[in-house]
Amino acid sequence: MSDNFTAIFGLFCGVLCIIAAVFDWDWFMNHSRSRLFVDLFGREGARLFYGVLGCIIIALSIGLGGF
Repeated sequence: MSDNFTAIFGLFCGVLCIIAAVFDWDWFMNHSRSRLFVDLFGREGARLFYGVLGCIIIALSIGLGGF
């Protein structure tokens, strides 16, 4: 049960990261935790980072949940 919840939560977070990167949401990129990556990589680099991060999170969630 716990692993399924963790996997579903991971899927949600991964999809959210990808959607935020694709649509370039200001509220996501201007968040204090995201600002570090925006400052380091620029806006486009941060979008690429979050897109890749979302894919990694989804892959880990699928592996954990056994979907």
